[in-house]
Amino acid sequence: MTSQTAKDDGNPAPLGALLAGEPEAVARDLGRPALGTLGRHSTVIVIGAGLFGASIGLWRDPVQALYTAVKLPLILLLCATGNALLNGIIGAMLGLKLTFRQSFLAILMSFSIASTILGSVSPLLFFYVWNMTPFDPAHRTAEGYSGLMVLAVAAIAFAGIASNIRLVGWLDRANASRVLSLRVLFCWLAGNLVLGSQLSWILRPFFGSPNLDVQFVRADAFQGNFFQALWIAVRTVVDR
Repeated sequence: MTSQTAKDDGNPAPLGALLAGEPEAVARDLGRPALGTLGRHSTVIVIGAGLFGASIGLWRDPVQALYTAVKLPLILLLCATGNALLNGIIGAMLGLKLTFRQSFLAILMSFSIASTILGSVSPLLFFYVWNMTPFDPAHRTAEGYSGLMVLAVAAIAFAGIASNIRLVGWLDRANASRVLSLRVLFCWLAGNLVLGSQLSWILRPFFGSPNLDVQFVRADAFQGNFFQALWIAVRTVVDR
């Protein structure tokens, strides 16, 4: 029965079942034609992550909201592509019984789930931004900028972890080993953290720094790193 579910008639599994992490739904979606699965989850990523990006960029400027709505889905798609080969190699080393195609589509699916979570919380984030002290273009200052940054990063981290955990049941069924599934999960999370954070740093700004002009990508894109900037923001919030 399980095998029949995984090899369904090609129709996509309900999104709610994927969000719930039902192993049969995940296997069913991965069993569809690659182009259909790729198109479906890419669309969800563009919409969900785009709404979230627009919410955090709107505080600074409508143009920044548009830029962030484009760049955040782009980062997720690039991260899925970049990690596909790495995770395929690591999976083979760990004894994971998945093809490269399945590995790539599973990563893409996890980002699709994460984007759905981000899209669902974007109205709350928009409400938070709406009630922040408006940006002061004359003095280039803004209260709550660091808090917004920490809040958005926390939401992205939660969505990323939750979305990968949703695939553990499917990994268990594919490999019949919880230990192996957890090892693969850890590798996926580590790869997403390293590549995703670096891509986000290169393609900054997303929030729009108060003391800099709105722009799509900074001229000094390769200077500094994401973790240093996040540490400074956390210290600013804690020391306030």
